[in-house]
Amino acid sequence: MARNDKIALRGQLWMTVGGVNLGGPGRIELLARIAELGSITQAAKAMKMSYKAAWDAIDHMNNLARQPLVERMVGGKGGGATRLTARGERLVASFRMIEQAHRRFVDQLSRDAAGLEEDLSLIGHMRMRTSARNQFVGKVTNIRPGAVNDEIEMAIVGGEKIVAVITHESTVNLELAVGAEAFALIKAPSVIVMTDAGGARLSARNRLTGTLSRVQEGAVNTEVVIDLPDGGAIAAIITNESAKNLGLAVGGTATAVFKASSVIIGVAA
Repeated sequence: MARNDKIALRGQLWMTVGGVNLGGPGRIELLARIAELGSITQAAKAMKMSYKAAWDAIDHMNNLARQPLVERMVGGKGGGATRLTARGERLVASFRMIEQAHRRFVDQLSRDAAGLEEDLSLIGHMRMRTSARNQFVGKVTNIRPGAVNDEIEMAIVGGEKIVAVITHESTVNLELAVGAEAFALIKAPSVIVMTDAGGARLSARNRLTGTLSRVQEGAVNTEVVIDLPDGGAIAAIITNESAKNLGLAVGGTATAVFKASSVIIGVAA
């Protein structure tokens, strides 16, 4: 069964007096039941609460309101009854009216929050800390199961594809399925940089071509960053000698090549 990941906003209304809780929907419902049934015993049963708990709640509300909201009536059939005072009736009516306005307000916020789950997911990914330099978020587009390993295909920013090979057990544990959101991690040293394949045929499944935006030489290695079409970038760490041999320069075209086995797949916890 597919999960419904749509975020909806909900809220409840509570009243306080001097910072002390007077009551919310539950206590207002108790007052309304007393008004309807004319008996705190019957109202308590309808609310599935004890007689003592009902009277404790009423005493609490009476004290905070500084005037009775509920009063006992002596005599009558069964030895007496319980009813709301005029103040209690007004409180119930006012709370119902405010509750309706509050519900409309929250419903409107919920409608305005369409797509909020995507923002929250993005924020979660931004907070993720790993040693892998390259982190891509995307959706699983294909799963090719195997006896031991599965091949996972993901679509990332700009429609580029990344292929990973992980164990079948990992696929199950991560609950991967076509359409599921996941992230791919690739360490920069695992990325090979090419400027001209020259018709070469490679076993590496992943090739991302873009424009060189940074070529930073260090004492031993050079950091290379390739900007991908339609957004995103991938970094590689290669030797200084390799960078010179390739003639890497900002603005040039290069291809990042990495094996499917070098890709780590994860999902949000």
